Amino acid sequence: MSSDKHTQGSAAGDSTFVYVTFIRTTPEALWTALTSREFTERYWFGMHHECDWQTGSPWSLRFADGRIADSGAVVESDPPRRLVLRWRNMFLAELHAEGDSLCTIDIEPVEHAVKLTITHHMARPGSIFIEKVSGGWPRILSNLKTLLETGEVLMPLVVTAD
Repeated sequence: MSSDKHTQGSAAGDSTFVYVTFIRTTPEALWTALTSREFTERYWFGMHHECDWQTGSPWSLRFADGRIADSGAVVESDPPRRLVLRWRNMFLAELHAEGDSLCTIDIEPVEHAVKLTITHHMARPGSIFIEKVSGGWPRILSNLKTLLETGEVLMPLVVTAD
């Protein structure tokens, strides 16, 4: 199954990263993997989400030691089809200064698999944050895909803020 990624700027000067992959799983299993702390810690390098996944709820991504890496709010939650998060980096001043981004996660059944599309968007040209996530998302999603398809992660590494 294939993956596609690209970073682009729109005519309005926005920065956008899109990543598409196909995973041999169900929409429900993928949703659980995306929203369950136990699953997330395995493929997101020891990090986990804190959220109840209801529209309007606060959301955070935390390091293993509990420090907040990113935070925001759930803009839209439609299990197991779509999740939209307002997202802001909280631990690097340069990225935090860029403000909020919007991360849209679309899940679509396709034949014997699921098409997962991540669109991470920031309403500013040349976003360093979008440049950084364009390197992070492929690693995270490769781990997620491998975990769902084989039961093991591809890159078992724990990330710290240090």
